Amino acid sequence: MFGWIRLGVMGLIALTVVYACVSWYSKSVRREKLEVEFDAGGFDGTRADFVAKGLKEYDGSLRRKLILGVYVVPIIVVGSVIYLTNF
Repeated sequence: MFGWIRLGVMGLIALTVVYACVSWYSKSVRREKLEVEFDAGGFDGTRADFVAKGLKEYDGSLRRKLILGVYVVPIIVVGSVIYLTNF
């Protein structure tokens, strides 16, 4: 029983690290795209304000929510493999 709990805790820790890395990478890529878009011209205001507004919109986007699949997909796969192996 303790083995299952230890597996679950270690798995969630690993998935949290992966989620943090993917989230950070995705946000940095979006920031870079916003900076390039601003540098292309045609926008009023400062670069920092433009990037901040774009990142605020990104925080509510579907792409940001899809990153949560880092938790869902592995849990479903591991659970399915365990179930199919034992039953």
